[in-house]
Amino acid sequence: METRKLGNLEVTAIGMGCMGISHAAGTPMDENEAVRLIREAVDLGYTFFDTAKNYGYKDEPHHNEKILGKALSGIRNKVVIASKCGVDFDYSIDPDVPPLIYDSSREGIRKSVECSLRRLHTDYIDLYFQARIDPKIGAEEVADTMKELIAEGKILHWGISEVDAEYLKRANKVCPVTAVENVYNMINRKHEELTPVLEENKIGWVAHGPMFKGLLSGTFQKGTKFKRDDWRGRLINDDNLERYQALLIYLVGLGREKDATPGQLSLAWILQKKPYIVPIPGMRSKERLIENARASEIFLTPEEIKKIDELSSQANGM
Repeated sequence: METRKLGNLEVTAIGMGCMGISHAAGTPMDENEAVRLIREAVDLGYTFFDTAKNYGYKDEPHHNEKILGKALSGIRNKVVIASKCGVDFDYSIDPDVPPLIYDSSREGIRKSVECSLRRLHTDYIDLYFQARIDPKIGAEEVADTMKELIAEGKILHWGISEVDAEYLKRANKVCPVTAVENVYNMINRKHEELTPVLEENKIGWVAHGPMFKGLLSGTFQKGTKFKRDDWRGRLINDDNLERYQALLIYLVGLGREKDATPGQLSLAWILQKKPYIVPIPGMRSKERLIENARASEIFLTPEEIKKIDELSSQANGM
């Protein structure tokens, strides 16, 4: 697989979003199966793995980092790990859809990074994200904390997830930001307004939700039901399947011409938008690992990209 640069951090053009292994995609994977899957990803050429301290469930809130630490033990020097701080889930209120608890204080971030290092079985994290903006803590304080952690060698780079331009500019002045991690896909393009700031400051973009929680994979039909703890149901529902039907039909037809799946096309579309965007689809099988890796080999013409953008805009009423 080809590589890309997030700032000056080199990663594979497609990363592995690990959240769904443990959280928000129904029943968490068996630990041994999950470890084997991550090892298979490494064998297939993936080098970039995205996790967070709060990817888990009520009985094991840090499930994801622990699995990743076990899976990458012994091959740490071959991979790039991104993790996150700043939020936890309050399972005492709702075990299936817990609300967020924000803490991006200096003490909170320091405690989080130490715990993540232990769970990941490593002495450094390649890319450490503030998972969400904490309304109680200023961008400058967060950036200053990250600057200290970089100086101490506990993290090598830092970033911010779901960030706006104003906060990003403030943070970047204190400690240069390597990447943002904002949602981006054919349907949700609201963060494209960030691109001038990213390009001016040579900041990369990790695109989470690249398939609109799986709707753009073309594998779901009307009537599909999800359990309450499977958050994909928030976006994959009959209303959205109807709303984006014309786009999905076009992707299926285009896929026949290119011998590609709609999911591969959705990743290829992102890769051709900007050279500094790296999508991180969730994957729970070797088949998906192979399928998504091949997306980097697919070329969309400017006319095809324009048609996709038009269909998306029409569906969104733009």
